[in-house]
Amino acid sequence: MMKMNVTPMMKQYLDIKEKHQDCLLFFRLGDFYEMFFEDAKTASRELEITLTGRDCGLEERAPMCGVPFHAADNYIGRLVEKGYKVAICEQVEDASLAKGIVKREVVRIVTPGTILEGSTVSEGKNNYICAIVNKDNAYGLSISDVTTGEWSVTYIEGEKNTRKLLDELAKYSPVECLLDQITYNDAEIYDFIKSKFVCMTQQIPNHCLDISLSYSLLTRHFNVSSLEGIGLIDDRADTLAASSLLYYLKETQKNTLSHMHTLSLYNVDAYMLLDMSTRRNLELTETLREKRRKGSLLWVLDHTKTAMGSRYIRKCIEQPLIHADKINERLDATEELKNNALLRADLFEALDHIYDIERLMSKAAYGTCNAKDLLSLKASLGVLPAIYNLLHTCNSTKLIKLYQNFDALEDVFSMIDASILEDAPLSLREGSLIKDGFNEEVDRLRQIKKEGTSWLMAIEAKEKEKTGIKNLKIKYNKVFGYFLEVTQSYHHLVPDYFIRKQTLSNCERYITEELKQVESDVLGADDKLNVLEYQLFTQVRENIVSQMDRLLTVSHFIAELDMFCSLADVADQYHYIKPVINHGQTINITGSRHPVVEKIIGEHSFIANDVYLDNKTHQVMLLTGPNMAGKSTFMRQVALIVLMAQVGSFVPAENAEIGVADRIFTRVGASDDLASGQSTFMVEMMEVSNILHHATKDSLLILDEIGRGTSTLDGLSIAWSIIEHIATEDKLGAKTLFATHYHELTDLEKNIPSLKNYCVAVKEMGEDIIFLHKIVPGSVDHSYGIQVAKLAGVPSMVLERAKSILSDLEKDQTHHLNVTADKPLPVEKMDKKGVAQQASQQLSLFENKHVHVINELKALDVMDLTPMKALQVLYDLQKKIR
Repeated sequence: MMKMNVTPMMKQYLDIKEKHQDCLLFFRLGDFYEMFFEDAKTASRELEITLTGRDCGLEERAPMCGVPFHAADNYIGRLVEKGYKVAICEQVEDASLAKGIVKREVVRIVTPGTILEGSTVSEGKNNYICAIVNKDNAYGLSISDVTTGEWSVTYIEGEKNTRKLLDELAKYSPVECLLDQITYNDAEIYDFIKSKFVCMTQQIPNHCLDISLSYSLLTRHFNVSSLEGIGLIDDRADTLAASSLLYYLKETQKNTLSHMHTLSLYNVDAYMLLDMSTRRNLELTETLREKRRKGSLLWVLDHTKTAMGSRYIRKCIEQPLIHADKINERLDATEELKNNALLRADLFEALDHIYDIERLMSKAAYGTCNAKDLLSLKASLGVLPAIYNLLHTCNSTKLIKLYQNFDALEDVFSMIDASILEDAPLSLREGSLIKDGFNEEVDRLRQIKKEGTSWLMAIEAKEKEKTGIKNLKIKYNKVFGYFLEVTQSYHHLVPDYFIRKQTLSNCERYITEELKQVESDVLGADDKLNVLEYQLFTQVRENIVSQMDRLLTVSHFIAELDMFCSLADVADQYHYIKPVINHGQTINITGSRHPVVEKIIGEHSFIANDVYLDNKTHQVMLLTGPNMAGKSTFMRQVALIVLMAQVGSFVPAENAEIGVADRIFTRVGASDDLASGQSTFMVEMMEVSNILHHATKDSLLILDEIGRGTSTLDGLSIAWSIIEHIATEDKLGAKTLFATHYHELTDLEKNIPSLKNYCVAVKEMGEDIIFLHKIVPGSVDHSYGIQVAKLAGVPSMVLERAKSILSDLEKDQTHHLNVTADKPLPVEKMDKKGVAQQASQQLSLFENKHVHVINELKALDVMDLTPMKALQVLYDLQKKIR
């Protein structure tokens, strides 16, 4: 396409589009954003809007479609949700003053990680964008939510750093990722991001990783003389990740990002590490199958009143604490609010009137907030003094700190209250924004508008009396403005100072110097007033932005307080108790309940259970019992109770003593990963591998049905070996709940002192069973599979055939494990000197009647066999066994 052949407007469009080829260009024309050529075809298809055309100087009309500017946010949100980037091109000069084509520029690029509003931005969930840089075999991860101003960075080094990086990404679930070339070409990381998240991924340009550029960007943004002022080291991966993200945001958002005023540095090891499998299996923030909030732990714990509080409690669930002192600070705050129902009710009442301060401040920083947003901010600030007064009676350390550092922001409230009209419109260009008394010129112009009508009526009455023209009228139209209209019958009475403007068939229209002056005052006042009110509004907005630090600090305090009130309310409503947190390695819970299941079926319908785990005598709880009996529910509830305690929540139990866990791992169920060609068993083994490589003695492991995805002997061998590895202190020594249908494993209790057998109690009534859902010491020797199938509604003829087959198999079982007390299991034990001793074992694959086959195999001279002879021998042996 030759630009010289197109119209000036279209040339301007093509020049701007050339600089933003990876975006859909929203080109402002009057009251619409228009798109042309391929952009128009794409938008028409994706938004289901009409595709038209426009003459552009070429032989064929340019394909065109558009959306109204006042409704653009909705359309932009839909396109971004579908994975597109949208460049917003605005008129940047007054059309009435422009010479030729109005100057236009791209004022912002909207991407999944930078969108401020729309269906993709959930009120109670952060919208994260991240940058990852690999340098010197260490990762820098910088992550931000531009809708709230949150911005953090971490440095991940040492062994297993890739796994830690992936776990961190699982915690944040970013919607947009920027990767340096090394990371972008790392198949493990790239495939993980693309398969696990709905995420736009792009490579960081090499020039953005320049050390001098990085230094300059960060020091200018934070107004510091060196990076030490913000805790960063010049030439390191985390610094490059932070600067790359900042560069990208400045390039796309075209503003100073003043709301991103603080960069938080954190250590990934400062929180409980949870991999994606564990987050999914424990259903922390969404259910496993439907991906719904209802049915998750967050659904149970989130009784917050504010959007900030809802996001904060989600964040705390995603990253539980691992320092007992900090956990106990939260628990004490929760306890105080639980025990003081009146205080909690008053705080909830105040919190219910607070809007999303964080996102209101982001809109202010972007210059996109309107008068209604400032009024929402004023309403939020209006309740801060009441909250401050309520906190002064608190005694817990955390709430005292909130009180002592609380800023009621009364000056900011007063500024908005004095300036912005309560019924101000959404539009900022049509006036009615500023209160009377805030600005003298606004008051004067309003007085002119108000008195303009009476001034005109006075002129009309005066001229009637002065000229004797009884039907003289002052009228108005857009062409002439105000004028005096005189019919032809009174034409002879028109005085000399009337200036003729227009002659009609039955009347004449005139103006006077006095009328022109009044018109100038009245009509000019309206335009001047609208412009002045907009200018004053932007000044108020800028003054609020200048108080960004204070506002964001108090919003964080509100989020914390809201979470404590929520956790206290949940504890009170569902009869949770305060757990005892210590640095020990004991988990001792009596009367434990599953928080989600209990909420669904009711507290009194749930069967509570006890659990005791330590790193010495009760390290592994081996759990047997039939399907549907509640093994998985029990194991999950133990994990959830430990996690809840480390969040700072009370827990569903009668008593709970929790030794802090550094990690919780779960391997509960698996499915094929067809996209990467992995079977159920492969997925299972990959999860187990991750656990065995990354767990520590302070971890809690939840393992369900390990080895069930392959043949019986293979699976049993794997499960057996895994238990040995976990139960050996110098290998792993982690506290473990291990559920299995391999009943042979229960004999391990004889040789592993730290392993204890437990089972789910079942009551047999003839051929039927009743699940008691009670965990008791001991084991079961069969799985009640046929009984469970009966409960599931399997046809009776199938069940009867299954019973017949089972009976035959039990009579003619040819493969079994013969484990006896005098032939112990292969468990490594330590002698008194600390030397590993290998216990003996006997694995009998054949019964005694096949001893002659074994003898024949022993007697064979393999080196003397021809290929044909070997096949014959193998055939004969197989025939004898059959």
